[in-house]
Amino acid sequence: MTLTRDEWHARAKAIAPETHAFYAGQARKAATGESFVSINPATGVAIAELPACGAEDVERAVAAAKEAFDSGVWSGQPPAIRKASLLAWADLVERDWQHLALLESLDTGKPIRDTLAIDVGSSLKSMRWFAEAIDKVYDEIAPVPASALAMLRRRPLGVVGAIVPWNFPLNMAIIKIMPALAAGNSVILKPSELTSLSALHLAKLAHEAGLPGGVFSVLTGVGPETGRALALHMDVACLAFTGSTAVGKLLLGYAAQSNLKRVNLECGGKSANIVFADVGDPAKAAMAAANGIFQNMGQICNAGSRLLVEASIYDEFLESVAAQAAGRVPGDPLDPQTRYGTLISTAHAERVRGFIRSGRGEGARLVAGGEGEAGTAVVPPTIFADVQNTMEIAREEIFGPVLSVIRFETDDEAIHIANDSPYGLASAIWTASLPRALRLEPRLQTGVVWVNTLRVGDITVPFGGMKQSGLGRDKSIHCFDEVTAVKSVWVDLEQ
Repeated sequence: MTLTRDEWHARAKAIAPETHAFYAGQARKAATGESFVSINPATGVAIAELPACGAEDVERAVAAAKEAFDSGVWSGQPPAIRKASLLAWADLVERDWQHLALLESLDTGKPIRDTLAIDVGSSLKSMRWFAEAIDKVYDEIAPVPASALAMLRRRPLGVVGAIVPWNFPLNMAIIKIMPALAAGNSVILKPSELTSLSALHLAKLAHEAGLPGGVFSVLTGVGPETGRALALHMDVACLAFTGSTAVGKLLLGYAAQSNLKRVNLECGGKSANIVFADVGDPAKAAMAAANGIFQNMGQICNAGSRLLVEASIYDEFLESVAAQAAGRVPGDPLDPQTRYGTLISTAHAERVRGFIRSGRGEGARLVAGGEGEAGTAVVPPTIFADVQNTMEIAREEIFGPVLSVIRFETDDEAIHIANDSPYGLASAIWTASLPRALRLEPRLQTGVVWVNTLRVGDITVPFGGMKQSGLGRDKSIHCFDEVTAVKSVWVDLEQ
């Protein structure tokens, strides 16, 4: 059913989001009674008042999660039983998909068309894939002498803390929590304080689906309080995190200070999108370059924020990308025709504007966009040409709709510029020459390399970075390695 702009606004006015944290099988206020307000960045209006959970809430939630894990009420169930429960949960997400999409749009300022198709649509696909995958993960038998039997058993770790960002709140939560739950762990989800509404509704649906108390919890609150307490807890066996590199480093420190818990980090990026003069389809490449930085208003970890273009086609290709940017006009997020919404907050928009001012100050040429209206969360699609890789806009993760276009002359220069970054999340090569692509791909120091495409993926393919973009992998069967341990069992058969 397709709704109109007026119908979405009517639903927004009537919406009643969940306003309690959820742990130990119950909806709860913060132990201290403290709260914070969730703001709609498109309007500046408060949506809901939410619990500011602190150390006491973390202590109670972890205790309940550990008790549930140790009891075997979830961890001890056969994979097929866990699968059935998780699929029932996914069915409820599908039932409430419009409600969840509306929560995401109100919380983030994203266009409703995107939250329906991407945020909820992709999340639902991921939920079902992970649920179906868990009884396809096999243990192994090692090739030892016939006098013994050596089994390699994959076992859940215990309590997993999942800390997720605000750019894709529901989708990031699902990618973190589903493999951990499918493998038999108990999970405590800490959403961003800027975007907690979909996570709280997800907890309600988990309870409705019959997940045992303590198995899945949601604690709302700020990172330095809730997130830090979770990361330092001695009974949390693993942290799954997506967010900034700076916070990822803090979490590694907290793991070292506590119990050496496993930490899976998907952090920042400054992805290089390399377009060679022999690009097979320049129009496709230009559209992908624009989508790669302006989708989700540039608030994407693997956004193609550095566009490297070979000198002989530089001006022509730049013009094509700028034309693509011109068609993205900020609008009402609840209008189904809107393709471009707001940034997450006015504070973040001001940070992005600071980078735009920096680009101008360092001599880059502004060819599209600009700072937009001060005091709002709207920053238009912005393109800088003649960027040097030493400039701040080419070095720092802006996490906004700002594209830096860099000229190169040779293959070696392109690879040097692409790798000259502290980040190593993703990169792309556009060329009609398959030998060139296969020759250059191994030289790119990134966890993902796209060839003649950009920012595509599938739940079946691992995703993660190198260097300061993190460690570990999300998605695919490989991500079960992050939330399980391989136990070696040796049986002496000479008795």
